[in-house]
Amino acid sequence: MYNPIQTNRLYEKIVDQIERRIVAGELKEGDQLPSERELSEQFAVSRTAVREAIKALHEKGLVEVLVGKGTYIATRTTGVVRHSLSLLMRNDIANGIMNMVELREVMEPEIASLAATRITEDCIATMQEALDKMENSMNNVEAFVEADLDFHLALAEATQNPIILAILDSVIDLLREQRIITSLSSGVVQHGQNHHKIIIDAVKRRDPIAAREAMRRHLEQIRQDSERSSNIPDR
Repeated sequence: MYNPIQTNRLYEKIVDQIERRIVAGELKEGDQLPSERELSEQFAVSRTAVREAIKALHEKGLVEVLVGKGTYIATRTTGVVRHSLSLLMRNDIANGIMNMVELREVMEPEIASLAATRITEDCIATMQEALDKMENSMNNVEAFVEADLDFHLALAEATQNPIILAILDSVIDLLREQRIITSLSSGVVQHGQNHHKIIIDAVKRRDPIAAREAMRRHLEQIRQDSERSSNIPDR
């Protein structure tokens, strides 16, 4: 149950209470919120205030509003971040791609290194499955890229750090666009697959130094591929 509130900005108090319940784990991804009528009764406010609160929660990416079905706690709380980053990239495709390359160069070598010290057999199995899918999709760029993303997300998950996984997940759509653009060039898919095999080998051996270096070399290749596909000189 929610607590009745009295304030000049009622909807903000509603937002605050719901946010607190999400943070506390009382409301989980996929949970349905009560109807507008029920919420207005529980909060002792007008339905207008409830609508404003739902709108604010939706803009924050915390809830999804399905017409005719109701309001649900968002299955991904990174949607707003993803949308903002996507707009930044699309404003300047060429520089957006290279900015993504730089972000990956900062993040992913250390992700690989940390993953090598914490990875579980389940994560190794997920990475191997993605690797096998890539091997069987060498002539299908979109299928290859999807398996490629699964490989890198599994590596992030292997760190056992939910913030790292959330950050990588927030840019997954941009990674997809980047990889599809660069993978259309001849030889790119083959080079990428060779690097993936070296990365997973280092991770399986629980060797953080080798994993970091393997990822660094992979991203070095991605930089070269991106520069060629975007016709951008070295920066």
